[in-house]
Amino acid sequence: MAFTLSQLNALDAALASGQLSVNYDGKSITYRSVTELVTARNIVRSELIAAGQLSEGRRSNRGPASLASFSRD
Repeated sequence: MAFTLSQLNALDAALASGQLSVNYDGKSITYRSVTELVTARNIVRSELIAAGQLSEGRRSNRGPASLASFSRD
């Protein structure tokens, strides 16, 4: 099955709002648990990355990262 960015956005929005129901492209689905919703989101995200429609670094659960280094001078 080919997934779309609108599906991923709908899953992300549901997770952010704490909802288990997801609506996209005139369709609706209700997941049984947050774990099931997260699993669906990860599958859609992985498929979009594999299809080249999404870059790996673009969508993650983490914010921007930076590297700090320290020295004792």
